Amino acid sequence: MGEIRVGTSSWADQTLLRAGWYPRAVRTPADRLGYYARHFGLVEVDTSYYAVPAPETTAGWVAATPPGFTFDVKAFSLFTGHPTPVATLPRDLRPTTGAARIRRRDLPGEAYEELWRRFREALRPLAAADRLGVVLLQFPPWLARGDAARRRIVELAHRCRPWPVAVELRHGSWFDGAAAAETVTFLTDQGLSMVCVDMPQGHPSSVPPIMIATAEPAVVRFHGHSPAWADGGKEDRFRYAYSDGELRRWAELLTDLAATTRELHVLFNNCCAGQAQRDAGRLAELLGVATAAHTAEV
Repeated sequence: MGEIRVGTSSWADQTLLRAGWYPRAVRTPADRLGYYARHFGLVEVDTSYYAVPAPETTAGWVAATPPGFTFDVKAFSLFTGHPTPVATLPRDLRPTTGAARIRRRDLPGEAYEELWRRFREALRPLAAADRLGVVLLQFPPWLARGDAARRRIVELAHRCRPWPVAVELRHGSWFDGAAAAETVTFLTDQGLSMVCVDMPQGHPSSVPPIMIATAEPAVVRFHGHSPAWADGGKEDRFRYAYSDGELRRWAELLTDLAATTRELHVLFNNCCAGQAQRDAGRLAELLGVATAAHTAEV
């Protein structure tokens, strides 16, 4: 039976800091990460989607966590095709076009390569300390299935090697009818973990939660089922509390999935006022997974 690691998609979002999950005495970023690591053995780094962290920052994360703790790191938004605020790029790599947001094609080739070099350098302290789980490539909802998209995925995954890579697809064409089996085969052949997502259904960005491990580790992310998914702000879109019944059912499904893989990462992204931490804690209890960086087999 595979090892199950449970955590959340952030440890320092503002709603969490205001929610009272951290004791008042836990005030510094390092103290908060250390406190988080006493409760969970896994976390997803979401800030790396918004800006490439400095190696000194990631080295600080290593220092704040115990051996066995794992960081799944989301790739920078520009890499995966999202419009990216110019202000989030390192100052010396910002184009002078005057646009507020840019995509890959707007950045000179040399600057793009340098940005990747810095992203990889930021990952090295985590990898050297055996703290790096996967690099998460979360693609935009408009990336439809096709040969060009597959080539894009392979190219970006190659840039992340030799580290494990997980792919989250957010366009229904990848899983429509027979396409689902083709997508699973493609990711398996490329050695890429297909992210299984629990999310609201019936929207253009909706994908079904397919519980299949295509590479190590398997990855499952929980977005919740907010009724404001289509038109709400970020907090409203992820404002959702899983019921105990839902979590019990998911514990059964995850146990079955863990039987097919050596390691399973489970991450709650319903990050609103500490709800992700509460749901992750309850699921870990149902799974019999130990807290902190010491995981258990089920």
